[in-house]
Amino acid sequence: MERDATILLDTDLVANVRGGDSRAETALYEKYSARIYFLALSETQSPDNAEDIRAETFLRVIQALRQDKLRSPESLPSFIVGIALNVIREHSRTKSRTEQLDGSELDLPTDQSLESSFIDAETRQAIRLAATKLKPRERDFLRLYYFEELSKEEIARTLNVKEERLRLIKSRALKSFAKIYRRLQKS
Repeated sequence: MERDATILLDTDLVANVRGGDSRAETALYEKYSARIYFLALSETQSPDNAEDIRAETFLRVIQALRQDKLRSPESLPSFIVGIALNVIREHSRTKSRTEQLDGSELDLPTDQSLESSFIDAETRQAIRLAATKLKPRERDFLRLYYFEELSKEEIARTLNVKEERLRLIKSRALKSFAKIYRRLQKS
């Protein structure tokens, strides 16, 4: 009987979050946040990282619930844990790809002039600026595809889109980027 009350409560939480009830979002966080924090802490061994993972997890959970992505409200606990595990994997992947710069990347080959190095730095800055002007999903796609080199399946899951849409997203992102970049080069 107690299990039925938990299912009903989760069902009510899901329905209320879908309806935009901030109290339901708070109740959802209070009910599951300790579980997610300890899961993240056991994986990362860092209280700061565990807190970041917990926050990101609940942002994604609330977004997913608002977009009606949960098929069965009774499976809410496993849905939340699944999202948390994805966030932990992303965090671990990002952490393992981040390297400290030692300054050697600033050493110029003897055949390269200071002027060409400066132009390269200007180009890099223009690319960064163009990327900041993209729509968030386009920017995220380009980062995941070119910088993090994720598979199409991982990108689709991260962006919460069907894998078949990635080609269209890539095409639009590259066109937008090229247009913005050309505009920046003219100014």
